[in-house]
Amino acid sequence: MKKIVILGSTGSIGTQALDIIRSSNRFEVFGLTCNTSIDKIIEQSLEFQPKFVVVHDESMRKPLKIALSHTMIKVLSGMEGMLELVSHPEVDIVLTSVVGNIGLEPTIEAIKSKKTIALANKETLVTAGEIIMPLAAKHNVEIFPVDSEHSAIFQCLNGENKSTVDKLILTASGGAFRNFSKTEIINKKAVEALKHPNWTMGRKITIDSATLMNKGLEFIEAHWLFGVPASQIEVLVHPQSIIHSMVQFKDHSIVAQLGVPDMRVPIIYALDYPERFSNDVNALDFNEIASLTFDRPDYDRFPCLKIAMDALEMGGIMPTVMNAANEILVDAYLKDQIKFYDISDYIGNALNTFKNIDTPKLEDILETDLQTRIYIRSLIKK
Repeated sequence: MKKIVILGSTGSIGTQALDIIRSSNRFEVFGLTCNTSIDKIIEQSLEFQPKFVVVHDESMRKPLKIALSHTMIKVLSGMEGMLELVSHPEVDIVLTSVVGNIGLEPTIEAIKSKKTIALANKETLVTAGEIIMPLAAKHNVEIFPVDSEHSAIFQCLNGENKSTVDKLILTASGGAFRNFSKTEIINKKAVEALKHPNWTMGRKITIDSATLMNKGLEFIEAHWLFGVPASQIEVLVHPQSIIHSMVQFKDHSIVAQLGVPDMRVPIIYALDYPERFSNDVNALDFNEIASLTFDRPDYDRFPCLKIAMDALEMGGIMPTVMNAANEILVDAYLKDQIKFYDISDYIGNALNTFKNIDTPKLEDILETDLQTRIYIRSLIKK
């Protein structure tokens, strides 16, 4: 059985991964981590009996340790605990499903320790793709994408000569506000943005879907994951979320991956690759599909997508600035502290404020991430 560590086991991807593991006999849960949700991770720990549990918030270590004191589970905390866990010699797979730049250092440590990576943390490649991909190649580590779009592209490219790729086509649902005008969107609150028409996801990623920043992050990820220049990546709005992404080849043939909008499918594919096992996900029934439609994204109503594309073109440290700003702003939007378009406005402000670093090192990324968060919080308070 493969021994798996789940970074962010209490989040949307983490809980769905545990659902998969619960119904199979192919994995052993070796370690679980959370940020502050100790009630939920206690429940998971008692069920799956991992060797290690890590809470990132160090103030939560004591109550977690007390709650699990009657078990053999070792309780760790902080970044140090996460790094110890992912580098453990018994671990086979590290599923990085934490939200935010917190996943960067553990992913780097896991790669150095030659662990297979199932990557659901967008920020790792958005902020440090230039570091992560060469490092994975150096250590001969496989990175399997868990995002439905990148999983789709990975499957479409399987067995193909990558030099024959003409372009990658990322599909986007359009989010909760796809059918609203800019005037209508201006005053929409987070509670409405969280009503995604197709997918069940975490709160942060659902807001990112509403702003189309999620697709911007995926645009940058695709560039690094598949080694394709930005000029050969296209985004199409596909409201039905049936075609999860496509690859067009130089002979103008297009290969697409289709399925119901269920995140368990790419999770299963990443964990089981190269095998495909039966599961309880609903099969796609073409008799029930009335139509498949596509449209170009509207950068005026959803400027975050273009901002992300521009940040990739700027390169260097600018994707880190964009990502850190977005994280703080999404959190503020969820708390009704700012309006919808404040997100894109403040990100643009940050990109114009910070000086670029062309080839950032890890310490540059972490410091810029910190300083950007401080800067954006100061703007919100004004």
